[in-house]
Amino acid sequence: MEPRARVAGMACAGVPSTGSFELVTPPQRIARREDIPSLKALMRASVLEIFPAFYNERQTESAAIHIAHLDELLVDDETYFVHEADGETVACGGWSRRNRLYAGEGEGEDDDRLLDPATEPARVRAMFVRSDWTRQGIGRAILDASEAAAAAEGFTRMVLGATLPGVPLYAAYGFAETGRFVLKTPDGVDLAGASMGKEISSRASSESR
Repeated sequence: MEPRARVAGMACAGVPSTGSFELVTPPQRIARREDIPSLKALMRASVLEIFPAFYNERQTESAAIHIAHLDELLVDDETYFVHEADGETVACGGWSRRNRLYAGEGEGEDDDRLLDPATEPARVRAMFVRSDWTRQGIGRAILDASEAAAAAEGFTRMVLGATLPGVPLYAAYGFAETGRFVLKTPDGVDLAGASMGKEISSRASSESR
């Protein structure tokens, strides 16, 4: 079997498959607090396995600490999803109705502020896929669930901050780049990323009703 491509994003999932093999997407559910240890382990492993193809050693080490950082409020808000296969966590990700856009830059004073769906976009947050489960449709499944849930709460747009490996997935899903940025982690390391956004689809809006 050919090895699966390894790609990831800040908000770190795989590029959709263009091959002929059948996609196998493990079941999805809302993350629970008892999942937190396995989520943290997955996030760190995903960064250490995937980021070296896109960032240098120091950047990868910093990202494993500061990007692979679980915002537990996502779990408490029930806006975070997990995929399991054979009893193991193989992917996670979700969305947020709060102001924080991504992990890695430290705490902001209004990170936890609730967004106004009428005037502000929902956030796509913390998507990570285990390297041997990329290109299986998991990233798209998480984005589908996030978009439908955000639409159900009245949001009409979604935004995210992506590390470079995640950009192709989000672009394929319909996100457009709105700019590039450099994230400076608390230990002084620079990581290039892309700001992206999309309108919530009419399909997601109708499914949320």
